[in-house]
Amino acid sequence: MSKFKTLIKNLGPGLLFASMAIGTSHLVLSTKAGAQYGWFMVIPIILANVLKYPFFEFGIRYTNVTGKSIIEGYLNRGKGYLWGYAFITLATSFAGPAALCAVTAGLLINLFGIESVSLTTVALCLFVLNSIILIIGKYKLLETTLKFLIPILFVALLATTLFVINAGPVTAIVNFNPPELFDEFGILFLITLIGWMPTAVEASSWLSLWSAEKYKVDKNKPPLKDALQEFNTGYLLTAVLAIFFLAIGCMTLYGSGTELSGNAVTFADQVINLFTTHIGNWAYVFIAVSAFATMYSTCLTAVDAVARVGVDITGLLVGEHEKFTGKKYYAASIIIISVISIMVLYTLSTNMGLILAVATAISFMLAPIVGYMNLKNVMSSDVPEAYKPKRGLQLLTYAGIFFLSCLALYYGWVVIF
Repeated sequence: MSKFKTLIKNLGPGLLFASMAIGTSHLVLSTKAGAQYGWFMVIPIILANVLKYPFFEFGIRYTNVTGKSIIEGYLNRGKGYLWGYAFITLATSFAGPAALCAVTAGLLINLFGIESVSLTTVALCLFVLNSIILIIGKYKLLETTLKFLIPILFVALLATTLFVINAGPVTAIVNFNPPELFDEFGILFLITLIGWMPTAVEASSWLSLWSAEKYKVDKNKPPLKDALQEFNTGYLLTAVLAIFFLAIGCMTLYGSGTELSGNAVTFADQVINLFTTHIGNWAYVFIAVSAFATMYSTCLTAVDAVARVGVDITGLLVGEHEKFTGKKYYAASIIIISVISIMVLYTLSTNMGLILAVATAISFMLAPIVGYMNLKNVMSSDVPEAYKPKRGLQLLTYAGIFFLSCLALYYGWVVIF
């Protein structure tokens, strides 16, 4: 079988990772990075993708070699590891699906001009659609849906980027002075960009669970080399798309003096309208499809991932892992997450910013710990010597842990003091 056919056959976890990662971090943060600070921001985007790579790769490696999720590996290291990860998951997943669905619903309302329908009503419809896809179709339909969505997203975004570059950069206003990157606000934005690029480190367990489910569904486990090749393809795609969004922000907004909204929905609507102003109304469909496909794919995969992690952790903590990983517990988890998310939107929407800020702070502060836990897993006796990461990848992991630790300490200092 040719390498390309092998890659297509193994498409799954890396594809899901790409669809999950290219949400808010790309559509909002990458675009805003280019719009506010210009092409210089390609450096932290590439740096974040390189330094975080081992943490996500270990999720694929551990599951492929051991046949177990990396969360099971945490338990093997000690119950304290599992409880620690359970705390991180609870803290960061509480508002995540609700916020993602709210942004997706807001985009849908703006794109189709259905302002008469409330955001929570549209979000409720999205959660119902997600639940149907995930409960009835399970992993296979999720994978198939994303195999359809991601190419559309990539082509639409590539076309938009080429149109923007062809149109040339926006004319800068007179006496334009770019904002200072290395003041308090600039540094915080930089940390937020790196923290969510390509996504939060705890999502490494999502990759692991998707891999385990794919092997179960396909009744076949590919060699480690093939599994890593598929993941690397998805990971590279996320980095390339981040640079696409950065380029769009640079070409259409940098130097324009436009005041960008801090609200993700309003910001996305701003960007879409600015694109059409810059390159013509005829291009609206390309960026509209790109924006919606970006957010919906993230929304769908996030619900699936949080449900899988919740089931896996609960089963391990109560000592009935095999029982809890059954279909009915997964379905129940999807429904519970959807109900909680709708309740959050209805009752806590005014405090959503605060909730997300707390979740972000916890995610950033504990990212180095999750990275270290992943390293402990793949360097343990669970993994035969021949399949452990090579010296170069180990050194990159330590560099990533050190880098994220420095960011976490600074972020904690600024937030607390």
